[in-house]
Amino acid sequence: MASAAAAAATAAEWEAAERKVLVARKPCFGLPTACPTSLPVLLYLRLAQVPFDIHVDTSFPDADHIPYVEFGDCVAFNNEKGGVIEYLREEKILDLNSKHSGVSPTDVLSTKAMVSTWLADALQYELWVVTDGSIAQDIYFSDLPWPIGKILHWKKTRDVKQLLGITKLNAAEKEEEIYQKATAAYDALSLKLGDQVFLFDNSPTDVDALFLGHALFVLNALPDTSVLKGTLQKHENLVNFVEHHKVQLLHDLSSSSGLGSSPSPSSSSTPRKRASAGQSYKPKPRAKKERTEEEKKFRRRSKYFLAAQLVGVLVFLSLMGGVDSSELDDDDGIDYED
Repeated sequence: MASAAAAAATAAEWEAAERKVLVARKPCFGLPTACPTSLPVLLYLRLAQVPFDIHVDTSFPDADHIPYVEFGDCVAFNNEKGGVIEYLREEKILDLNSKHSGVSPTDVLSTKAMVSTWLADALQYELWVVTDGSIAQDIYFSDLPWPIGKILHWKKTRDVKQLLGITKLNAAEKEEEIYQKATAAYDALSLKLGDQVFLFDNSPTDVDALFLGHALFVLNALPDTSVLKGTLQKHENLVNFVEHHKVQLLHDLSSSSGLGSSPSPSSSSTPRKRASAGQSYKPKPRAKKERTEEEKKFRRRSKYFLAAQLVGVLVFLSLMGGVDSSELDDDDGIDYED
């Protein structure tokens, strides 16, 4: 009973909010946000024709709660309840799939799983393992001091290798497996799409948003030497599908203007009041007063983050002070096996 009341209150907040705020990572490569996680959320809102503002968060580049959507006094974080899109669907706030009564839910789920696993893994592999690191640097770490950005990149690369199960001994086999699955996924999506405007019937689903976000990043951000990009480009109907919706959905979203900067967010799931929608995302000046518990909590977390960065730099300098950057990029000395 209480959960139903909470869901109703959340839905009411959504309806009452004239414009929502999507907090994402910064624009790059001609895209309004170059983050592979943020793009699908942005596209989902656009496909649903929801008015929203985009604000950029550069304070915590590796935070897993980005992207998030603020509406009224509520926040939908990426690292809670299956992500922003799933949260909006589960709370019955915004569900594109509900319009497809004639489509098998199993078909939608299986296609979604393919995009969310096989294609997502392949993209992570190319972004963090295969490329030289410059793309990830532009998206995530360019606003940080070099040592901190370098350490965070190295850590993320290590995490991705562990997630994908890549070790020194099986690297070649894992790469072949990753690309085989990606090829199979593109083949299946191309067959399903045919000459349609959307993957299912004549209206969008969350799968369209997920695949469009993936494909837009692959085609616009990855280099021409990318195996994943070359594989996708073999499917003319998929490329046309992406280009068509890029024009339709992103035509009025500039990659260089109209984007506000977000203050450092709290990773707490506690609902909070968002800033008013507009071109600026700076809080209004106010008279000095006793800080609220939320403000104190935020300041503590900011200090912890800065302290962690400082510790990371000290560890980097003490343990790897004699290693140049080319050696840091070489993972031959790192054992990813348990």
